[in-house]
Amino acid sequence: MRAVVAGGGVAGSASAIALARIGADVTVYEAYEDPAGPVGSYVSVAVNGLRALDALGCLPQVQMAGFPVARHRIWSGTGKLLGDVARGRRPGDPLHSVTLLRADLVAALRAAALESGARIVTGQRLDGESDPRTADADLIVGADGIWSATRRALDPAAPEPAYARLYSVSGISGKVPAGLPRDGFNWIFARHGVFIFLPVPDGTVWWTAQVCAPEPPPDPAAIGVAELTALFGAEAQATAVLRSAAAVRTVNLGHVLKPLIRRHGDRIVLIGDAAHPAGAGQGASIAMEDAVILARHLAVAGTGAIPGALAAFDRERQPRAGKLAKMETSNRDAKTAGPIATRMREMIMPHTFNRFYEKATGWLYDFGPGTLPAARRG
Repeated sequence: MRAVVAGGGVAGSASAIALARIGADVTVYEAYEDPAGPVGSYVSVAVNGLRALDALGCLPQVQMAGFPVARHRIWSGTGKLLGDVARGRRPGDPLHSVTLLRADLVAALRAAALESGARIVTGQRLDGESDPRTADADLIVGADGIWSATRRALDPAAPEPAYARLYSVSGISGKVPAGLPRDGFNWIFARHGVFIFLPVPDGTVWWTAQVCAPEPPPDPAAIGVAELTALFGAEAQATAVLRSAAAVRTVNLGHVLKPLIRRHGDRIVLIGDAAHPAGAGQGASIAMEDAVILARHLAVAGTGAIPGALAAFDRERQPRAGKLAKMETSNRDAKTAGPIATRMREMIMPHTFNRFYEKATGWLYDFGPGTLPAARRG
């Protein structure tokens, strides 16, 4: 089986590993040389994503590149603790969610893909099924993200991403301010969105400001510490983190995508954000799940039955993707709640969140993608 993969980010690199493991001849085309591409900041991989990494054979490498995060805390803008739960897992799960720089995750996956025998061509963008480089491919994997050219080639009538009325700015602060938690993933419901901060083992703090805005900022490059401090000045914890900010990254606009009617053809399939932008901190994990499950279906079907394998893969993945999309919509609505809803949340959440969170998220974190053939050595 000759497979061509569009995109060498998380989804593309993971699919290259998985396809090589089932014996495919794999070539990945990636537009950006830098493993971070145009997207910086950090990512969190929940335990379902870690199981996918285990199936791909690169769990230890990713764990070493990042650090475990045991707790997820939710705060009100006034500093009241609203919830404290296990981060990205059930409380008794021995695996702990791992946070790392996106570039480090992609670098680890690309290295594993090369070791598995895949080829990665950087600095070149693949433009879907009509691209001459796909002419003799048995399989084309569209792993080229939310602005997927592969998706447009598969279905010119496919919906385009729409601005989600939310943009994010990430950065690094030089130290954990006094009085703030020194561990865990901390999420503050603020007046103008959500402010997230994460103390890192090296003593710094990684943070993200998710700003609710009906329209994207006219000049994203102009959003810096002063502008964020003005937006989050009513929240003491966020202000303390921003006060020691040492680096700020460019604005990343949030987008949503309506459900797609076509996610595969006879030899082409979309995975990761190209097929179903996950949100809810699950983008990387869902992409890696996709990679493993796609390879499993193709291994069973063989080269002569690729259309059926792609259809079976899509049938398996869509219920989970749809459920996650509803979860992300609820999260987004919570971030944009008005003052009355905010007050009600502060009254109710401390009594309900810890009690019901595990039951509400167990379906997400209990998932395992299955196994792949053992990696070939030598």
